[in-house]
Amino acid sequence: MKTFKLNATPRIDLGKKASKALRAENKIPCVIYGGKHVELTDGKYEGPLAPGEKVVPVGSKGKALITTDFIVGFDDIRKLIYTPDVYTVELTLNDKVKHVVLKDIQWHPVNDSILHLDFLEVHEDKPVVVEVPVKIEGHAAGVKAGGKLYLNMKKVKVKGIYTNIPERVVVNVDDVKIGHVIKVGDLKFDNYELASAKDLVIAGVRATRAAAAAAAAADEAAE
Repeated sequence: MKTFKLNATPRIDLGKKASKALRAENKIPCVIYGGKHVELTDGKYEGPLAPGEKVVPVGSKGKALITTDFIVGFDDIRKLIYTPDVYTVELTLNDKVKHVVLKDIQWHPVNDSILHLDFLEVHEDKPVVVEVPVKIEGHAAGVKAGGKLYLNMKKVKVKGIYTNIPERVVVNVDDVKIGHVIKVGDLKFDNYELASAKDLVIAGVRATRAAAAAAAAADEAAE
């Protein structure tokens, strides 16, 4: 994946009122999930926390996860959001660099402004799931026979170590005939796997009226 560098500020004031004030200043509240797991003692975490960090209990008793709230300027994040490309973000926060990926965008239901961004911290020893654009490659046999190629999924979910996640999932359609499809389960890759449902159709070739007419004419001629 490509790399996007981003500077952020810890978010200390939480709540709806503080979030509204930030958006009025063209800033966006964000959170990082996937931080380190910690142990609780009598329901409390006794270790140090950096500005913006908080402890969230998870799973079994005595376990918790550290998440981080922070703030970014809209102008600083615009190119990360309005692009079909997938990026690893080098996020500088509290004088430290974290590697994160954008997981979710919360949009305003009326004016489509950005309300909140969710990021996931990534590590070189833990696989992540990221949506990646699909790129069609080749000239389908069915198209040569008069059919029409269609792309059913513009993105697929990819699971792997973040350094192995591709910028595009390339799908070759050379052997696809009229009426045939390529499903998620048909594709295999060396350094990552597709995490979308295996029966989902990525692309295929459908018959056109011209192709159907040509086939009918050929059948009549054969008779």
